[in-house]
Amino acid sequence: MLTKGFSEARKAYLETRGKTASRLHAALIDMDGVLYDSMPWHARAWHRMMTETGVDCTVDEFFLYEGMTGPATIDLLFRRAFGRNAEPDEARELYARKGRYFKEYGKKIPMPGADRMMSELMRLGLRRVLVTGSAQPSLLESIDNDYPGAFSPQDRITALDVNNGKPHPEPYLRGLAKAGCMAEEAMVVENAPLGVRAGVAAGCFTVAVATGPVPLEAFEKEGAHLIVGSMEEFAFMLKSVTS
Repeated sequence: MLTKGFSEARKAYLETRGKTASRLHAALIDMDGVLYDSMPWHARAWHRMMTETGVDCTVDEFFLYEGMTGPATIDLLFRRAFGRNAEPDEARELYARKGRYFKEYGKKIPMPGADRMMSELMRLGLRRVLVTGSAQPSLLESIDNDYPGAFSPQDRITALDVNNGKPHPEPYLRGLAKAGCMAEEAMVVENAPLGVRAGVAAGCFTVAVATGPVPLEAFEKEGAHLIVGSMEEFAFMLKSVTS
């Protein structure tokens, strides 16, 4: 397990990049499962919609697909169940239905410890860029209220801004462009294996925070540079960090 401290893990990461030091400039931050304890409700909404559609699936498997765009998730399961991709109009209707179910389940609370993590990132003077595979307005509209001042309106990458969702590196590469920095100057904060894969593929120092039922070994397999057990633990770890 990669349970080393932040500074030690970052030093090891920089060595793999052929560098001895590089100042942190930005934090590229996932939303569901990092800022919000929303993944259980996403998983329930996906399972409900897909089961109605005739796809045999489990609730927990949707934690593994987190970070993919909605159409990509639908196509993945359609290929498995029906041997084909969904038609574009079909995918739009299904994803809209999933969104209605998600909203029906009510307000999703901020992830415990995420506010302290954001405070530490702001203390470090890092530019914060939201990088999410979601396009759910019900959460995106909550960011400013739940995390005031954490993200500038222009510093947000959503499913609507990319051609390729996670695990493709495009979302994090676009995040780097927003932040105006190189990969060595940024860190990714993720809670999903596919998101970790995307962050690593983009060349960033990638922190996996285990806030869901995903086995810790899955994050190590995807190449996470640091694995942390909770947002509270990560926030405490950041207290000793200088950018």
